[in-house]
Amino acid sequence: MATYACRSRDELKKEYNIMVSRFEELKAMGLKLDMSRGKPSTKQLDLVSDMLTVLTDPRECIIDGKDARNYGDLAGLWCAREYWADVLGCRPEQTFVGGNASLSLMHDLISWAYTHGLKDSVRPWSKEKRIKFLCPSPGYDRHFRITESFGFELIAVPMKPYGPDMDVVEDLVRDPMVKGIWCVPKYSNPQGYCYDMLTCQRFANLKPAAPDFVIMWDNAYCVHEFVGDFVEFPDIISMCAEAGRPNMVFEFASTSKITFPGAGISVMASSEENIKYMTKLISAQMISYDKINQLRHVKYLQNKEHTIELMKRHAQIMAPKFDMCLKILRQEVTAKGIAHWHHPTGGYFICVAAMPGTARRTLELCRQAGVVMTEAGATYPYGVDPHDSMIRIAPSLPTIEELEVAMRVFCVSIKMAALEKYLGIYPY
Repeated sequence: MATYACRSRDELKKEYNIMVSRFEELKAMGLKLDMSRGKPSTKQLDLVSDMLTVLTDPRECIIDGKDARNYGDLAGLWCAREYWADVLGCRPEQTFVGGNASLSLMHDLISWAYTHGLKDSVRPWSKEKRIKFLCPSPGYDRHFRITESFGFELIAVPMKPYGPDMDVVEDLVRDPMVKGIWCVPKYSNPQGYCYDMLTCQRFANLKPAAPDFVIMWDNAYCVHEFVGDFVEFPDIISMCAEAGRPNMVFEFASTSKITFPGAGISVMASSEENIKYMTKLISAQMISYDKINQLRHVKYLQNKEHTIELMKRHAQIMAPKFDMCLKILRQEVTAKGIAHWHHPTGGYFICVAAMPGTARRTLELCRQAGVVMTEAGATYPYGVDPHDSMIRIAPSLPTIEELEVAMRVFCVSIKMAALEKYLGIYPY
């Protein structure tokens, strides 16, 4: 069957009428499905719920001569710092273990940079005339929102299958007003790309004009394969140190999609100098994080090897959902020539590049049929997709049965939007 671009107007009208009829049938089902965020499913939460009983005796809260129930250890229990060092491939002294959200640590870092400056800052960022921040796009909307909330100018950087366009990055960091860049190096949100070694090396060897330029290395999906064996990732902290810029990078991760999103633990890792500096700043806002939860996680997850084994069980739940989405996309959309997508092997999302000018309409139609997805434009700075093309699909939360119906809705919607564009029957 010919692509839409190769069909006559009469053929397109006929196809459109068929899609409208299918859409009305789906709409009549009264669906109420939320796929706007990458939330673990109930099955995944049930998978790890025995962690709730891993501490049953108050005496178990005494570890290394310290009581996890009490104040202190702002940078985290030593066993928790050892755990994250094992996962990330750094040293415990280079870690700071926080609460349930790595995003909070990222926000705190930017906030302290703004009010007090980073370790290598000449002055607080609030004293600069202008701040610019690089945003590989499509990217994670919550990253962008943090730096936008401080009034920074956000600059989109094109994403490639191997990571951000480093030619563009290396050119932009010559500007001393450019203070940092957001990165999701493994199974990037939303495309599922993994930065290759050359990209990581170029990051480590950046020569930014700003002495306090910071790489915000959000390694959110560091152990989140759902196809194949675990994929090792570079130790960006050591790489930056070897390149002579040990303070240039902060790496982040959490257990949000390993254990419980609302009750996990997070980590910020960097040079020892950076961690000491940030610990001193953070001491002004709190005495310590929830160390009982840190201890619970360490006892349950144990180490990197054991965590990877747990993630294989998560993969048994996740993989069929991604397989279903990709299969339906191939069946329903590929031959129409109106979209393309990457086939991720880990992470939490599928990013569909729809026909330019149709993403918003596609998602509007999905909403009308009871399927809510991430807003169009969310994966770009300021919520503006210059091509109105990128759509993020989050398959994790629905059941497999719900997901199949949701993907049928999506495919009908994306075809309707494309046909309306070709036929000129919608006010784009």
